[in-house]
Amino acid sequence: MKRGFFIIMAAQFFSSLADNALFVAAVQLLRTHHAPDWQQAALVPMFALFYVVLAPFVGAFADSLPKGRVMLISNFIKVAGCLFMLFGTHPLLAYAVVGLGAAAYSPAKYGILTELLPASQLVKANGWIEGLTIGSIILGVLLGGLLVGHHASQRLLAVDIPFINTGIDTPAEAAICVLIFVYLLAALFNLHIPLTSAPLRPMPVRWMCLLPDFWQCNTRLWRDKLGQISLAATTLIWGVAGNLRYIVLAWAATALGYSVTRASALQGVVAIGMALGAIAASVRMRLEDGPRVISVGIAMGGMIVLLIFVRDVWIAGIFLIGMGLLGGFLVVPMNALLQHRGHNLMGAGRSIAVQNFNEQACILVLGASYSLATGMGLPTMGAVITFGVTIAGLMYVIKRWHERNCVVHAAEVDRLLSIARNDAAPVPAVAEHDKS
Repeated sequence: MKRGFFIIMAAQFFSSLADNALFVAAVQLLRTHHAPDWQQAALVPMFALFYVVLAPFVGAFADSLPKGRVMLISNFIKVAGCLFMLFGTHPLLAYAVVGLGAAAYSPAKYGILTELLPASQLVKANGWIEGLTIGSIILGVLLGGLLVGHHASQRLLAVDIPFINTGIDTPAEAAICVLIFVYLLAALFNLHIPLTSAPLRPMPVRWMCLLPDFWQCNTRLWRDKLGQISLAATTLIWGVAGNLRYIVLAWAATALGYSVTRASALQGVVAIGMALGAIAASVRMRLEDGPRVISVGIAMGGMIVLLIFVRDVWIAGIFLIGMGLLGGFLVVPMNALLQHRGHNLMGAGRSIAVQNFNEQACILVLGASYSLATGMGLPTMGAVITFGVTIAGLMYVIKRWHERNCVVHAAEVDRLLSIARNDAAPVPAVAEHDKS
């Protein structure tokens, strides 16, 4: 791997670390204000809102500037969201601004991989990125839980700046202050991300003309016989992962009587499983192997349903690790295949924007449905059952969809798999005197 790849990983780690710790702090902030449960559940879809609304524009924006600069701007938008949260803006609205920064960040983060690395290294790169991201989720939720916990928050609130009244009076607000500095650390790494030789595509003067272009890109990827399957599977699995962040907190409060601080540790357990699954997939799976792992998603949905019977924390740990492992093993080869097809069809930034639009729309729909059900009085366990059954059923539909493609469009599927297989083949070493 090139040196620049490790700088990208460092920037991604700290930005994702702050994102996940901020989610825990935002939940605690809403509980401090005695907000209803549906508002806490609504944090997930609010974060996804700008991913969906701005999807036609952020991909083109990521392709119009060096990717490192886009990531730098995005981190400062996240800092602005934190400041809004501190200075009285409703946490849901402020968290949506952080989601705006994340929406702009993602096409640059993934798009630069296809610019910096050959196709033969995409699965390994995705394994590293997803593994590191999942590691940041583990540490992020633990950091968030630690910062809002009694011991750390009391020390943070005891810090006094002479002659200045900061207005920081609660553990959640103190945690958010710390996380602003984590975002700034990520921005520091953004400054050192290398430039690539990929050509820039200037943003059009009339931004609205990007809407038909985005629609064409979206349609093109959904019509591709491999792209549609990998897009459907990754859309669903990230929809699950995004909403599990809150569902685990709600389930732990109901089944185990856990506080936000203790329940955040269980979120980290899910992420440990995802890290293990991502590492295993990066070692064992090839670029063209993505469709073979769809059945793993069906099993993941079943495990979510079985979670309602768990009342022991050790058994819960096994279940949550297993769920994460299945998700990580599924998403890495599917993500790599989707990036490969998208890069070939429309370019890196636009393809990632299309992917984000679909994935975050799924998070938005699933999260809004869960929040609505909670607001209408559906018990937590009933919502968990509904969520798990929906996931297993949709994954089964995607599996049958691919099987039908392999029969009805066999020649096209074989051709696309062959392209993926050939593009991912190791490139012969070039002698030193042959390098230009």
